[in-house]
Amino acid sequence: MIRPAPPDHVGDPVESPSVVNVPNALTILRLLLVPLFAWLLLRDGGTDTASRVWSAVVFLGASLTDLVDGELARRQGQVTNFGKIADPIADKALTGTALVGLSYLGDLPWWVTIVILVREVGVTLLRFWVIRHGVIPASRGGKAKTVAQMVAILMYLLPLTGWLVTAREVVMAVAVVLTLATGIDYIARAM
Repeated sequence: MIRPAPPDHVGDPVESPSVVNVPNALTILRLLLVPLFAWLLLRDGGTDTASRVWSAVVFLGASLTDLVDGELARRQGQVTNFGKIADPIADKALTGTALVGLSYLGDLPWWVTIVILVREVGVTLLRFWVIRHGVIPASRGGKAKTVAQMVAILMYLLPLTGWLVTAREVVMAVAVVLTLATGIDYIARAM
């Protein structure tokens, strides 16, 4: 269901929140961490164990800012137009860099990267398209998809062996299924 966008002005003028706030700073931090993350992931052709572990640490830290910034913005009344645009861009930049990097290194099949990125970009464009009519709030499935993707990517970043290799493939399969299911759900809710 699409929640109607709040009217631009009703009654007394309401001061919009400042763009300079903690949620937006977290979003910018996430964007700034993407090049560092990419460098660590691709360093020495992805074979340097320490760099891979550090890439996982940076990815985890950046991912946690994604879980915090939106909630913080809503709770503190600091939702800004900048945040509405920059947050999904930062999310896609981080996730996209991780998926493309892992596929480039041969650790993740390209079809997985393509499926996830097409869905992510498609849903983001759909959200921007319908925003003039209202906001499509994140669903429980969407939040589960995000967590599954983060965990799966994190597992692929780490130099795992043995049964953990199979475990990460299973987690990524769950992430792909949730990605497709929630993409279909967003299309249905937008219509």
